[in-house]
Amino acid sequence: MNTEEEWFPVVDKDGNEILQASRSRCHDGISRLLHPVVHLHLFNDKGELFLQKRAMTKDLLPGKWDTSVGGHIRPGEKTEDALRRETEEELGIVSLEFQFIKKYIWESPLERELVYSFRGSSSEEPAINRDEIDEGRFWSAEEILTHTGKGIFTPNFEYEFKMLLSESGKDK
Repeated sequence: MNTEEEWFPVVDKDGNEILQASRSRCHDGISRLLHPVVHLHLFNDKGELFLQKRAMTKDLLPGKWDTSVGGHIRPGEKTEDALRRETEEELGIVSLEFQFIKKYIWESPLERELVYSFRGSSSEEPAINRDEIDEGRFWSAEEILTHTGKGIFTPNFEYEFKMLLSESGKDK
């Protein structure tokens, strides 16, 4: 294995690890290897959702607004541990209350992900990691809806936001 490149578990549709592959292979647009990720939708006490603006250095969707936290699960890592690790790495948050929403497969032109989606809250203020995120802030649902479909958000975030609205009964 090339130790300089990040390695991902490759999983079946149920999330069982079947092998490992390099980040570049999983994101090459050809292999379509299914690999697991975690997403967190972090809400404040006003019901606003924290979104991050992806760093311009990201290989996928740079400069787009996205879920509060998103990251790859490491080989052998438990989903909840990956969620906590990514939340601390990206937002500096250690104290986190969360609940599982849904697991689904997301396909883009470059990759296939098994997404474990969570919603959560914390008493800590996000302190964004500038290596990962260009900026971040809390958005109201109305503000997100106003900007949906205009190329500001990642397609995956827009999909998950509709899922969140449906779950809360606000999509009607």
